[in-house]
Order: sequence, then structure tokens, then C-alpha cells
Amino acid sequence: MSLTINRVLFVSLALLFSLMAGAQDIRIELGESEVALNETFTIKVTVSGEKIRSYDQLPDISGFQKQGVSQSSSMNIVNGQMSSTNSIIQYYKPLRKGQFTLPNFTLTVNEESVSSPGKTITVVDARASARNNRALDPFDDLFGGNNSEEPEYVEVEDDAFFSLSVDKEEVYVGEGFNVSLAFYMSESNQAPFNFHEPGKQLERIINEIKPGNAWEENFNITSIQPERVEFGGKQWTKYKVYEASFFPFNAGSVDFPSVGWEMIKYRIAKNPSFFGSNRLQDFKTFYSQPRSIQVNALPPHPLKNEVSVGNYRLRESFEEKEVQTGEGFTYDFTIIGEGNISSIRPPRLKRRQKLNTFDPNEQVQINRGRGKVTGMKEFGYFITLNEQEEVALKDHFEWIYFNPQLAQYDTLVPQSIVRVTGESKINQAISSSRLGGLYDLIEVEDNKLLNQGYKYYFSALINGLLLLAVVLLGFLMFKKK
Repeated sequence: MSLTINRVLFVSLALLFSLMAGAQDIRIELGESEVALNETFTIKVTVSGEKIRSYDQLPDISGFQKQGVSQSSSMNIVNGQMSSTNSIIQYYKPLRKGQFTLPNFTLTVNEESVSSPGKTITVVDARASARNNRALDPFDDLFGGNNSEEPEYVEVEDDAFFSLSVDKEEVYVGEGFNVSLAFYMSESNQAPFNFHEPGKQLERIINEIKPGNAWEENFNITSIQPERVEFGGKQWTKYKVYEASFFPFNAGSVDFPSVGWEMIKYRIAKNPSFFGSNRLQDFKTFYSQPRSIQVNALPPHPLKNEVSVGNYRLRESFEEKEVQTGEGFTYDFTIIGEGNISSIRPPRLKRRQKLNTFDPNEQVQINRGRGKVTGMKEFGYFITLNEQEEVALKDHFEWIYFNPQLAQYDTLVPQSIVRVTGESKINQAISSSRLGGLYDLIEVEDNKLLNQGYKYYFSALINGLLLLAVVLLGFLMFKKK
């Protein structure tokens, strides 16, 4: 019995140790406590038994500048058992002499937290021969490549730029123009790039370039997609990061400053190894050119401060309709086109007394794409007519706007006609409506005749008092003499 128990215990312990051996082991190794000005300090994160799938950004160190990140991996076979390690190394360049503190920190690597106690780093004068401060390639000995010198990384010349583009150089007040920000790489570019925190960068850039004197319609780019374009006789890959249309409020100019866009640019190892790190992460900032859009005032017009600006047309819900007097019907006045759809106001009503209508219901649809803002705004009216007649709605509705392509004002008027049949309902309409003023008192006032005799007695009293005053005045004058 005891032998069986011992066997079970042995198997359980063996299974436990095998599970522990198969789990990932994460370590943080800090560089030397003393570095020279011409050396680098390193933080190395090593994962055994797993690939490095994700990791937090390594900490900043006061008095040092991050130089880049390299990666390495290795495999070991011992007694037929294979193990692997994967590492990332963050390099720090000292900026000045002195003593600096790397505080304790915690990283999340492969969704597992690991802590480091930090350390104090002393930076001294540059040395004649910088010490080796990098992780050794574990296969250097195997292939005879072991040496104490740091790998030399060279920067590859790039053929890329960052640009702010506009589709118009001059607009009218209220006229839209398109703005886009994009990173371009030519097809002949050999330098390896990657995007660096595009969300944070874009938030900063929008705050810098967004004008205060214009309405913005953001196209809300959610993912950066490559697009092939051709200009300057070359093929380019375009990565658009931002696009919006702006509609200026007043005359003058809309100015966009130069903004920077940071990309990860890798340096390539001059003598690459088969298993070591063959590139070093670095950063390069590209700057756009400043741009300015001239905004012209609209031509003189009584409604120039109220009209919309754009290219529009009218869509109606019907062309010809027959209704009975007093019978209500709906009429949709829909404006469709390109421009600042949000700012479109309802049409003007003429001869309002002839149409019984209320404020319209509004419905808006805005489309942002292909460098334009298009859409529609619908005004739904409920109308009743009380006289038998033929009503042309063009005599009652109009919508005035400015067309920037023609550089002139234009008016959208309905073409619909309403034929009203039946007996007149005008008297019923008057009786059912609130007349106000004197008529509001009919139902609440008493209809009995009032006695007007009090007015006679009141006049007699006033006359008597006046006569008495005259007599008293004459008596006083006579007595004085």
C-alpha cells in the first residue's frame, strides 16, 4: 500500500514540476550602475518559454534619452528538451553627468505583471573604449561570431513625407473646403517604417490645426488604410490619418500651421546575424507645410447673412394633388445637395394667411465621403386650405441660397399644385379660431344693462365744488381790499 502511495505522490510531483517548467518565466534585467557619457544604459525584459506578444512601454529615466528598442531570441536543446527565450532591450543614452534614479516600476508583459526595484545610476565622463552594454547573441559562439563590440546600426535614407492637403485655395463665406493629413511613402522607399501612437498624435494635431472661425465636419477615420496614388511621375503609398471639411463663418483667411507627425523608423544592422537583432527602433518626425485659405465675402444681398452656401436642388413629395376644403395634407420640402447640411434653414413662407400650417418637422441626413459633405434636409408641413381654388405652392414657399460655382444667388421654388374642391370652410375656420381681445370677454362677462345715472350725480358734485371754490376766492380778494 505504501509503495502505491509513493508512486502516486511521485507522479503528482513530476506533473507539477513539468507544468511549472512549461509556464512562462519573465525577468527584468537592469544595466550597470555606472555608465559613461559615450555608453548606454539598458533595461532588458526576457520571457522564457513564450514569445513576447505584448508589453507596456518601458519607463523614462530622468537625465537619459530613449534611443530605441531591439529584440532577440534564442533556443537551447539540453538532453533532447528544447527551451526558448525572447528578449526586448530598451537603450538609454545619458544626457549629462550626475547621479540619477530609476524608481521601481511594474510592467505588464503577455498580460502578466512583473516588477523591478529600480536602481541609482551614476553617469561619468566618456571612456576611451566603451564597455559592451548589450545582450550577447547566444549563437555567437556556435557560429564563431562572438565579439565584444556593439552591433553597428545604420540609418537607411527614406523617400517619404507628411502633408496637409486642401482641395481649394479660395472660397466664399460658408463654402466648404476639404482638408486631409496623410503620410506618403514612395514605392522605391527602402527605409522600414511603422506608426507610433497615431491616436494620441492625431488628438494633438487636431487641437493645433482646428480653426476657431469655421464649422468642422469630421470624416472620422477609424483605421489607417494604404492607398496607391501617382504624382510627380512616381507611385506612392498614401496613409490618410485625418480628413474633414470646414465651412468658414466670416471673411478673411483660415490658417493651418505646420504640424509634426512622428513615425517609428528602424535602423538596420550593418553586419546582420542570423539569430540576433538586425534592426534598432528609432524615431523620425516629419513636418507638414503651413497652408492658408482665402475666404471672400458674399456679394451684397438682403439675406446674405442668413442664406446657405452650396450646390442644392429641391425634391418635393408630390407634383399635383387634389384635396377637399378643410382637409389636411402633408407636404415635404426637401433640400438635397453639397454643402453645410446642418446649417440649412426652413424655406421662407409667403402669403402665410392663405395656408393654415405650423412649424415643420425636420429630418436631416449627412454623408461624408470622397472629399465632400453631401446630404439632405427635409421640412415636413401639415397644411389645410379652406377655399375652393387652385393653389401653386411656388407662391407660398421659397428657399434662397448662394451658389459658389456660379458666384450668384439662386432660389428654389416648388412646382407642385394643389387643387382644392368643396364648399368654403372659411367661416368655420374663423369661428373655430381664437379671435382674442374683445371677443375673449363674451363668454365671461354679464349681459345685463348697467345703470348709467351715477354719471349725472358725479358731474353735478364736481360742478358744485368748482362753484364753491370760485366764491371762496372772490370773498378772500374782497376782504383783502
